[in-house]
Amino acid sequence: MAAAHGVATAYEDWRHRRVEVDPDVIRTILGLLDVEADTPAAVRRELARVRERDRADRPPPTVVVRPGERWRLPGGAGGAALDDSGAAYEVRDGASVDLPLGWYHLDSGAGRSTLVVAPRRLPAPPPAWGWMLQLYALHSARSWGIGDLADLRAFTDWAAGTGDAGLVLLNPLHAVATVPAVQPSPYSPSSRRFANPVYLAVEETEAYRRAAPGVRAAVDALRTNADGGHIDYDHVWRSKRAALELLFPYVDGGAAAARDPALRDFAAFCALAESHGADWRRWPEHLRRPGPKAVAEAGDRVAFHAWLQQELGRQLGHAQDGARRAGMPVGLVHDLAVGVDPGGADGWLLQDVLARGVTAGAPPDGFNRQGQDWGLAAWRPDRLAATGYAAFRDMLRSVLAHAGGVRVDHVMGLWRLWWVPPGASPDQGTYVSYDDEAMLAVLALEAHRAGAVVVAEDLGTVEPRVTRALRDMNILGSQVLWFTREETAGDEVAPFRPPSEWPAGAMASISTHDLPTAAGMLSGGHVRVRAELGLLGGDVEAEADRARADRRELVALLRREGLVGDDAADDELVIGMHRLLAASPCRFLLASPYDILGEVRQPNLPGTVDQYPNWRIRLPETLEEMRADPRMRRVASILGRARPRR
Repeated sequence: MAAAHGVATAYEDWRHRRVEVDPDVIRTILGLLDVEADTPAAVRRELARVRERDRADRPPPTVVVRPGERWRLPGGAGGAALDDSGAAYEVRDGASVDLPLGWYHLDSGAGRSTLVVAPRRLPAPPPAWGWMLQLYALHSARSWGIGDLADLRAFTDWAAGTGDAGLVLLNPLHAVATVPAVQPSPYSPSSRRFANPVYLAVEETEAYRRAAPGVRAAVDALRTNADGGHIDYDHVWRSKRAALELLFPYVDGGAAAARDPALRDFAAFCALAESHGADWRRWPEHLRRPGPKAVAEAGDRVAFHAWLQQELGRQLGHAQDGARRAGMPVGLVHDLAVGVDPGGADGWLLQDVLARGVTAGAPPDGFNRQGQDWGLAAWRPDRLAATGYAAFRDMLRSVLAHAGGVRVDHVMGLWRLWWVPPGASPDQGTYVSYDDEAMLAVLALEAHRAGAVVVAEDLGTVEPRVTRALRDMNILGSQVLWFTREETAGDEVAPFRPPSEWPAGAMASISTHDLPTAAGMLSGGHVRVRAELGLLGGDVEAEADRARADRRELVALLRREGLVGDDAADDELVIGMHRLLAASPCRFLLASPYDILGEVRQPNLPGTVDQYPNWRIRLPETLEEMRADPRMRRVASILGRARPRR
């Protein structure tokens, strides 16, 4: 019965050993899928229902086909497919699929379904290089204590003209609940369909241009600077919110909410959160469902928050359009977080397709022996299928609306997710499977419609079926220098593989936001900070010895490849690492300002919350200084020669 509902009863761990899942965990997960499994009689009844469903030979609620395939309709019946305009197409069992790519309502003699006609594969992404940028960390002489969309446009203009960069990969710009304390992590968003207003460039709003001189002066006086070691999100948002409220009388903020019910409900959530807190599960009972009552109680603030999203869309559109006009073949690549805060806006708006009380995470592995609980909500696979994957589709459309690409964090989540039941520890969970064919089809169709490239974060242990599917779809994988290691036995330090052996169908980088920077790795700073915070599971000196051995192996590789001299200093070793990227066949090459500018601290230190300034570390130079820094220009030249524009 667990297999019938995609619930794993066993799995292979990081050591390739079979682990049996506790039967109580299985029963709990089944119960969260509305499947009664407390008694043998209940199990027999449910199995009988599943068998009867399968014998009925009815079409599934969502049908995925690709051009050229042959229809297989239940009972050999014919039917009709209606597109969004109401145009009807005849479909016949056994005939070849010749419908245009898109979404349809399929009505056959055996029932009704959502029909997804998806491309077999996406076009191969163009060879390109670019920058991986944590937008919040960027700061300029004019920005308000945090990187914003005007800074992004200025950076992108510079990047397009310096070494002919072809793309900029951003951290997730998803919406967070803008109430104290403002969530700094872009990977724990309130909503993935809407954007974070903290990134608005206040002076770039149309309302600022229309405002009276005295109002503009009052707004200017609210600007906060980038003084201090770390970003204070609460302080930044208080300043920006006050400024935007001064400007709001100069716009018509109600029209957008009236036209778009989804935007209206999201804006209502934002307004209610200001009064009742960021977690809707603690709101008064009558407000725990979106609808007219919630909108009415939110009042005039609905229009304000709807306007913020309008402005975000306009400024993001200008940034992407500017990147394309500057000659970037891809432009902005947005990062798609693996989930959302269950107490946030999407948790409220999408209650019917999210698993109640479940959080997503990962089973125990070599780095996290107790497993991980990311605290993120998980899709219910049955409800996604029953609703035609509408919520997943709408989320992708929103992310891709002003983008040339999307990076899918933890792409394995399209196949399966580790579910942690309510109140359980991370190791007391199991995997729940999704219809990967449908999830990939929706992703490919929406990327095709947007003309966007797709990159998968497929680091760690990835099943061969996932790698094959990504390759067949022309979805790039991820290649990180720190993980390009040879297979070794035992605990010996593994040598690095030469770049000629890296995969071509990948996006290559030195590090990621969760790993040591180049300077951090070379100096052993990642060991020191974890030792100071008590995060090392073993002996500190042993970890330090291993870090020094890692450095020796990396330097040895750079010397073997002829990329650095025998006495290269750390700055030159960092340049050598970028030469290493350039020597690989990977289709996309990415550089990070954190690495080039010598920042020792990594943006995020997994396993910490308040002990470390996660997502609050500014780049060590302003935007103006970065554009003039010879190290930035040198790396741009190296990667630009390796991936010239065509």
